[in-house]
Amino acid sequence: MPPVPVDRVAAAVAAGAEELFGHQRPDGAFTDHPPASVLGTAGAITALHAADPAGSAELVRGGAAWLRAAQRPDGGWGGVLGADSEVVPTAVAAAALRVVAGTGDAETDAAVAAGQRRLAEFGGVAAVTDRAVAVLCQQFQALAGFPEAPAPRRLPLELVLFDGVRRDRISFRTAPFIGIALLQGATMPTGALRRATLKLARPAALRLLEAIHEHEGRTGAFSEDPWPAALVCLGLARAGEAPHLVEAIAGFLRRAVRPDGAWDAVTNLDLTKSAFALTGLVAAGYAADPRLAATRELFHRTQQRNPFPVFDCPAGGWSFSGADGWPVTLESAEIVAGLAGLPGAADDPVLRRGVGWLTERQDTRGSWSLWVRDTKLANDGPCPAITAQGVVALLDAGHTPDSPPVARAVEWLRTAQRPDGSYENLWYRDHTSGTATVLDALARAGLAGDPVAVRARDRLLAAQRDDGSFGPGDDRPGSVEETAWAVHALLAAGLPADDERISRGVGWLLDAQLPDGSWPATRLCVYIRHHMHYPNSIITRGLALRALAAHRSAATRAAHGTPTPGARA
Repeated sequence: MPPVPVDRVAAAVAAGAEELFGHQRPDGAFTDHPPASVLGTAGAITALHAADPAGSAELVRGGAAWLRAAQRPDGGWGGVLGADSEVVPTAVAAAALRVVAGTGDAETDAAVAAGQRRLAEFGGVAAVTDRAVAVLCQQFQALAGFPEAPAPRRLPLELVLFDGVRRDRISFRTAPFIGIALLQGATMPTGALRRATLKLARPAALRLLEAIHEHEGRTGAFSEDPWPAALVCLGLARAGEAPHLVEAIAGFLRRAVRPDGAWDAVTNLDLTKSAFALTGLVAAGYAADPRLAATRELFHRTQQRNPFPVFDCPAGGWSFSGADGWPVTLESAEIVAGLAGLPGAADDPVLRRGVGWLTERQDTRGSWSLWVRDTKLANDGPCPAITAQGVVALLDAGHTPDSPPVARAVEWLRTAQRPDGSYENLWYRDHTSGTATVLDALARAGLAGDPVAVRARDRLLAAQRDDGSFGPGDDRPGSVEETAWAVHALLAAGLPADDERISRGVGWLLDAQLPDGSWPATRLCVYIRHHMHYPNSIITRGLALRALAAHRSAATRAAHGTPTPGARA
């Protein structure tokens, strides 16, 4: 394939950037319209039915009608509207319909029966590989009274008595864990010894929920995600505990309902979307564009001012939603990288606090986890992709490759490579995204020629498809996101802009661009690892801009005889 003309890439970047700016709100945030969530909707109607059956009856009926309409022809449900059937939403949606509607309605009975048949075809709840999520599915199936439902594994609420163990083992699942454990205490037989230990644990559990409620400004949002919020509301309502929290969460669920009667997976991802929009636009050459001043102010306003005791987390980071959300490493690293690319970054005290927060949150092993430092929870960390994000953010913010945090992270990344050369990404679809993100970081740290980076590069190239795109490395089609991650990383690692493999990837990205300047999003953001994914179209746009801008820069350097950084393949 001949090299892609630079002017074609430049035109695509300009069109994509202007289309992305069209999603910017006056407050500086970038947003889109995500598809509705089956899991969020099923959880919300079950919680509202338990907390306020009379006052929320209309919302419950509307959500149930939406669930019936969203059922797939095979009888199952996908995680978000339009997705193929998956075991977790199928188990929960069928149970939720039975709980809120009972039996006797022919339409609901038919939907429930079809859902249970599809669940059996999946292999039942036993097909859920995440043990905690399997318990949630078992619990919903048991609430529905399905005779074939296995007895739920009892969650040890007593873990909340030991903060270190709780953070290590439960991490970001603390709130829904408490909700389901309280529900089990109210609905499952309990012996004398267990009643005694639960009596000790309940006050500690309620104090944790109160701490979250206080941190969030007493909104009842519980991470602004209807699914975990609903689990807390359901557990409290069935256990007869903390009626003020029940009412607050029910209020959040009432406010969060969509016009179509459904609920989103997460109601507010403003900072996630805005972070990737910012890094994409900065890479595309728009750092000095006055429109980004509002986005910088958004991140200044939303930097965490208070510590979050539930995670033992200091102030200084960012959440995925706003100033009162739960502080998270992925978004914080992306925001640090974005702010570091704006004019005046050297004098930005918010950026300096963010860099300090990021270095403080580094695991003792050198990695970064998503929520809780040094956690052992498989879904939290340590994560190679997030660790690579941390490396890039620190380098963008002025750290050198030999600075202790960067050097420690790189050494950990050396140990985290899989035998085939790939890397995991806990929060996006494996394994191309993780491999590309780590290769990018290693190249930025001056290690493009290191054997570890070479193995990652070769594994990445093996994932390229015949059409030029990159997918997860199996039979599934390529995606804009994975192709953009891969092209950017391969360029960073030293492949020249006119390399035939780069040209095919860039050509595919250009052909995938829609007439309005955007790119189609793929469901590869992880909601439940290995089971549920959702699209984020702002991330898609930001990644595509970043990759094409990197190609434009590399091609321009080559035209002027400037050496390409990294090691040539």
